[in-house]
Amino acid sequence: MKYSQATDYALHAMLYLVAAAPEKPVGVQFLAEKLGVSQTYLSKMMSKLVKAGLIHSVPGAHGGYRLKRSLEEISFLDVIHAIEGTASFFECSLNHGSECLIQQVVLDAERQMEQVLQNTKISDIAARLQKEDAEGN
Repeated sequence: MKYSQATDYALHAMLYLVAAAPEKPVGVQFLAEKLGVSQTYLSKMMSKLVKAGLIHSVPGAHGGYRLKRSLEEISFLDVIHAIEGTASFFECSLNHGSECLIQQVVLDAERQMEQVLQNTKISDIAARLQKEDAEGN
C-alpha cells in the first residue's frame, strides 16, 4: 500500500507545526524550504489541511499556518484522510457482491491499519523527535 507524495509532505508539515511551533503561525515559504518542496505544491496540501479543520491560515505579514485543533488530537489518519480522502484502497472488480472473501480480508487489514493510524498522534512522533534531538541522535 502506498500513499501519495502529497500525504508524505502533509505529514511532515504537520509534524513540523506540532514539534516546532504549535501556537505560532509558520509561513508556507519557510515550510517549503524546510521540506525541500515547491511552495505552490505545498500550499495546495496546506489548503486541504485547512479545509479538514486541522490547521488554519493566519493572514498578514507574520501570518502562515498554525494548528486549529489540539496537538494531542491530531492523528496520522486525520492527515491522511485530509489529503487522500476516505475511500477504501481496495475494490473487488468482480461483480459478485459483498461476500467476496478476498475483499473481506483486504478490508479487515485496512481497518486494522486505520486503527493504528488513528491511535498514532502526530504529537507522539514530535515528542520522540524532540527526545532524540535532546539525546543527540
